[in-house]
Amino acid sequence: MGGKAVGLMGHWLELQELALTENEVRIVRDVNLKVSRGSTAILGPNGAGKSTLLRLMHGLLRPSAGRVVWPQALAQAMVFQRPVMLRATALANIEYGLRLRGHPATEQRQRALAALARVGLPELAHRQARRCSGGEQQRIALARAWALEPQVLFLDEPTASLDPASSREVERIIREIAAAGTRIVMTTHNLGQARRLAEEVIYLDGGRVLEQTAAGDFFAQPQTLAARDFIREEVG
Repeated sequence: MGGKAVGLMGHWLELQELALTENEVRIVRDVNLKVSRGSTAILGPNGAGKSTLLRLMHGLLRPSAGRVVWPQALAQAMVFQRPVMLRATALANIEYGLRLRGHPATEQRQRALAALARVGLPELAHRQARRCSGGEQQRIALARAWALEPQVLFLDEPTASLDPASSREVERIIREIAAAGTRIVMTTHNLGQARRLAEEVIYLDGGRVLEQTAAGDFFAQPQTLAARDFIREEVG
């Protein structure tokens, strides 16, 4: 189980003049970029448009202008900061996702159990998901996404509301998903997390992309004053 690596040369996602306006407010402005790395973190101050850009990439929002271009069709999944849990067991939540994607009924239980084991929660299979802790629910949401074997996984602030121990466990799972070949695009306010998990950083401010570079280069020598101030404020 796990995402299958895609043999693409160059970029696998491109944004062309992408923009989103809501109530006459430009939330995302003229974004042009190509994503080619295996793991990308979208960083920026509060209100920069990070989550909006992620939803545009995934197709949950329709842009006001521009295009999201996939050179090759890739299976996608998304996990939100506050996962939506059905009024059902953890196992049934994962099976539901598989059913929506058209997996045969004979496979659903086996794949769902395997996914729960991969995130370290096999004992919660028959517990009501909404009665699980916040960290456990996020791991169930990751299991639900991982069971679908996505080639791209979008993560919106996956540890923002979690305690340190739960955050470490979620990061472990994200690393394993990436190691299995799934491309990761995530928003995060945690610079340490971006350093640990991302190969590339997209820095967003005021709805505009100011930098896109290798993660190590971004943290060592950001090219814009806005990014330098952002890193200084977050670290300080």
